[in-house]
Amino acid sequence: MTISSADFTYIADLVRRGSAIVLEPGKEYLVESRLLPVAREAGADTIAGLVQQLRREPGDGLRDQVVEAMTTNETSFFRDVHPFTALADSVLPEVAEERRPHRRIDVWCAAASSGQEPYSVAMLLDELLGAEPGWQLRVLASDLSQRMLDRTALGVYSQLEVNRGLPVQRLLRHFEREGHQWRAKENLRSMIRTQVLNLDGPWPALPAMDVVLLRNVLIYFDVPTKKKVLAKVREVLRPGGYLFLGGAETTLGLDDSYERVQVGRAPAYRLHAGLASATRSTA
Repeated sequence: MTISSADFTYIADLVRRGSAIVLEPGKEYLVESRLLPVAREAGADTIAGLVQQLRREPGDGLRDQVVEAMTTNETSFFRDVHPFTALADSVLPEVAEERRPHRRIDVWCAAASSGQEPYSVAMLLDELLGAEPGWQLRVLASDLSQRMLDRTALGVYSQLEVNRGLPVQRLLRHFEREGHQWRAKENLRSMIRTQVLNLDGPWPALPAMDVVLLRNVLIYFDVPTKKKVLAKVREVLRPGGYLFLGGAETTLGLDDSYERVQVGRAPAYRLHAGLASATRSTA
């Protein structure tokens, strides 16, 4: 089965408008593998049939299913290790001292998928400050997919999922067994707030963030979208805050407002001093 050029172009345009993800020619195999289940569920046997149905139906339901299916939801606990080591050893202790007068820390995990990244951050915050009373520790998990965010809010993971990156000591400290699955304890779940958010669309009002994790997201966007997203992150990043990108991502050539800093074995980005002082700061 081969997807036609016209059908691929239609799907690529739909996905671009719905998520800013760019599907270049050569990704036809990916469209077929991910959308055939959606097509069959919608009563179509082929991608061509799915496209015909999309053209006929003005509603957003099927279109949203297509966009969600084409969104990469690959994730794991403490993925790539080094950024989380940097958070645990340097960044979060520094932020905690800076924010101690306000006793509040805000972290945003963008494109959070099924929630392993926000829960990884929540575990680090709990281990650092959970024993101290009076702290507001808040982790915003955003994603295009309400289904993924529902999973995040539930905080329930299979044995296979917790085996991917979660050391047994942390598993037993922060999760409770529920049958064959594991559920994050209430103190972790209470830190996490979920928000449907399209990075390429209008953003809701967000609090000033001490740390933003925008990891393995920009690689799917074209250059104008990357620039727009980085500029909007600049508006919510607290002076002195940290931005973490994926290992193959950079602000270089996209936004000169950021400077790269090395935190242990992980690169991070901060606003240049002059710009940081001009960025909004709220308690």
